[in-house]
Amino acid sequence: MKQSNAYTIDLTKIDGTGDFPCPSCGINISPEDETEKVYHILKTKLRNDSLEELIILCHKCGSRIHIVGFLAQ
Repeated sequence: MKQSNAYTIDLTKIDGTGDFPCPSCGINISPEDETEKVYHILKTKLRNDSLEELIILCHKCGSRIHIVGFLAQ
C-alpha cells in the first residue's frame, strides 16, 4: 500500500502558468488538466468568496498537495 504524504505548494513561488511537478513522484500537475487522470480535487477552501487553498490528490503516488498563494481578483 502506498504511503500518503502531504506537501504544500505556494503558487507565488512558481514561474509560468501554474504547472508544477508532484513533490513526491515528479508527475506534471497542470491547472489546465480537467481529465482527473493525474490528480483530483479533494477540497477547496474559500475566504471572502476568494480561493484560499486547494487540496488535491496525486493519482500516481497518493500524495495530498495543499496549493496556496492564489491571487485575489
